[in-house]
Amino acid sequence: MSEHFHLNTPLLESAGMSKRVGTTVYLKMESSQPTGSFKIRGIGHLCQQLATKSKGVTCASGGSAGLAASFVARKMCLPATIVIPTSSPQLVVQKLQDQGATVKITGKVWDDANTEALRLTEIEGLTYIPAFDHPLLWQGHASVITEVAASLGPTVKPGAVVLSVGGGGLLCGVVQGLIQAGWADVPIVAVETVGADCFNAAVKAGKVVTLDDITSEAKCLGSKTVCTKAFEYSQSSELNIISEVVTDLQALHAVETFLDEERVLVQLACGAALAAVYSGVILRLQEEGRLPTPLRPLLVIVCGGCGIDMKQLAKLREKIHT
Repeated sequence: MSEHFHLNTPLLESAGMSKRVGTTVYLKMESSQPTGSFKIRGIGHLCQQLATKSKGVTCASGGSAGLAASFVARKMCLPATIVIPTSSPQLVVQKLQDQGATVKITGKVWDDANTEALRLTEIEGLTYIPAFDHPLLWQGHASVITEVAASLGPTVKPGAVVLSVGGGGLLCGVVQGLIQAGWADVPIVAVETVGADCFNAAVKAGKVVTLDDITSEAKCLGSKTVCTKAFEYSQSSELNIISEVVTDLQALHAVETFLDEERVLVQLACGAALAAVYSGVILRLQEEGRLPTPLRPLLVIVCGGCGIDMKQLAKLREKIHT
């Protein structure tokens, strides 16, 4: 078995984004992973630790985690049952089936699907793969920063890291990666869309809260509750995590601009992070004194996404513009 399932993804410099923010912008292209998102880092690591003698795996997912779990399970010759909510596009169902997974559609949002995945784990004796809330996942995701540090070399330190937040798994991994790299003081701009903003709601409330519903079209950010570890990191005086929220329209605009400028199509969940640059969030944070001016290079994690194609993009345009 290979040492790990993920690739060391390209770190690209974006001329268009750099011009917008007045500093070099590096893109960590997690969209280039075999399953199209960063999720394979943590899920591959977790499966290698926990699932080698398993009867099979189950995972609840809006798309990306399920695809990573089914890919890893296929490589490990294990059966996979992926539970997805009705909000997941047909495209995701097809991709999961192409990986050989059994797909079960349950409930309206991820939380409903997760309840079913936990039930299956119990009655069928399967290995449960959490989508974002597990220390082994964060350990795996931390490798994204390890690679960036190796690419940039010892003399270049990012001015800030920009990423999207769903359940908080990537955020936890990035925090751990920054600490390991000796970059704990680098600010993290954590971006969500309005209506899928469980992290922002927790930060504002000063405690973990559960959203009533997911109303954003960025369904892959669609956990109603952020993981406790992500919230704890947001409260730490050792770290500087800035929680920001953009609209679905801003995220969509970012997806379209990114496609035009960088020739890569990512899903709306990833567009949230890109919108930090395209919608002027970074410049505003500098004006407010929350990010330094001038800013050292900006690292944007292009978390990717499997649940998008041109047809899905057209649907999003229709829904969001109306």
